Amino acid sequence: MTDAISNLLLLLNNDDKKDFKAFLKRKNKRNDVKNVRLLEIIETDDINRLKKLYDPTKNRNAYHALRKRLHESLLFFLSNKVFERDNSEAHEALRLLVVGRFLLESQFIKIGFKCLQRAEDKALLLDQFSLLNEILQTRLQYAYLDPSVNLKLLVDHFAENQRKLQQEAKFQIAYALLRAELQDIHLKAKIVDLNKLILDTLSKYSISLNDLLSFKSLYQLLYIANEYAAIHQNYALVRSFLKTADNFLRKHQEQAVLQLFYYLHILYYLANFNLRNGFFKESLRYLERMDVVLSQASPAFRTQFQLRCQLLKALNFHYLGDGAQGLALLREGINQAAPKSSELDLADLQLCLVMFLTQFRDKTALVEFQKLTRTDAWYEKKMGMLWTIRKSLFEILIHIQFDHIDLATSKLKSFVRRYKKYLMSVNENRVIDFAKLVEKYLLNPTVIQGKSFRAAVEAMVNQKENKDLFVMGFVAWLKAFVVSGSPYQVLLDLIKEPYSICV
Repeated sequence: MTDAISNLLLLLNNDDKKDFKAFLKRKNKRNDVKNVRLLEIIETDDINRLKKLYDPTKNRNAYHALRKRLHESLLFFLSNKVFERDNSEAHEALRLLVVGRFLLESQFIKIGFKCLQRAEDKALLLDQFSLLNEILQTRLQYAYLDPSVNLKLLVDHFAENQRKLQQEAKFQIAYALLRAELQDIHLKAKIVDLNKLILDTLSKYSISLNDLLSFKSLYQLLYIANEYAAIHQNYALVRSFLKTADNFLRKHQEQAVLQLFYYLHILYYLANFNLRNGFFKESLRYLERMDVVLSQASPAFRTQFQLRCQLLKALNFHYLGDGAQGLALLREGINQAAPKSSELDLADLQLCLVMFLTQFRDKTALVEFQKLTRTDAWYEKKMGMLWTIRKSLFEILIHIQFDHIDLATSKLKSFVRRYKKYLMSVNENRVIDFAKLVEKYLLNPTVIQGKSFRAAVEAMVNQKENKDLFVMGFVAWLKAFVVSGSPYQVLLDLIKEPYSICV
């Protein structure tokens, strides 16, 4: 429990901690209650003082009871703080509902109904169907006190909201099921026909993608689509969502400012979808919109999205041909990361930096790679299998570029041992084929002059499934060896060719 209490205390600033101690003192009915002393000991992590507070061998039950009460008090204090600080329209609507219900129960009829009407207006604007359901139920309960109410209209309104509530509930069930499966695919290498799963799930719950109800449901839809495309390394699969999402945003632009959490995620996904489909300038336009929104948002949102936006900007400039700008943006993002920045977002930036430097044949690529200090098992668990596979391949390519042939050969053998079975199980034969060509080169560097090797590389270049930008980066690296060119320039040439994904 002390770990849980310590973790919860991280959510409080110094003023909050002073307020919490004052809250405990007010709550204590006796002077001998030890909860404040226990709190101070947990804050300082002083084991010796903890032993003096209670003899662990003699007073174990009393000590655990004290910890439990402190934990419950902290949760209660936090819940009050959250409500005090949350000035969102949704919480305001909830407060108005609570007050309105209390006033009606106390026979303050006119002002009670006014509170409910204000709550309803806010809930409608925010697509808060569950909250709206509670408001309308309350209005129906006390409708007999309001002679001006149109009861039939109120019932119809309630029935329509019930329909929307049920539709949203079905979407939430589908989202939960798909999200659980994606987690298993992403982190546990579970083998699933995801396309069939998505279609079957949507069909089972009679969900139409044309009937999006809220920013929340659009965000959830785009999350599933993003994961689906990432697993298949093919973002052409989600192009249709670009128009669907853009139309929704145009229709509900006025509500966007009230739905910042979902709105920012939607803009981020659309920027990413456009990037991965080769629409780089359109992607940058979405990122510019994000910058405007973030400039007016809370610091928490800026911390959450800063590194992700920096990464997408860098990638867009990189693929537009401005490699220097892309590199500068990555370095700026890494250097300016805040202490609260996500380690996973930083890892994404660092691996992207390695990718850029590898494509530039820059000797600092290995130095930057070595800053990814976690184990492969950790990266597989936190970043996913495909991310870790990409990281391992970059390490091999870097060693080849700088003539560390023996080390590259050893790393390639380890890679095949660790990932071949997984890659075969998920039908990622293109990675296995790439590894085989790299192995042929390591065994005999002159093989790149042979017709069969060149034909195999060209076939890989022309395969439709290799048109994803990140996959093209690896294919371009191989072709650069064949044509004695720069991997980055070869990549840019591939992007510009008619068969590429950029249109």
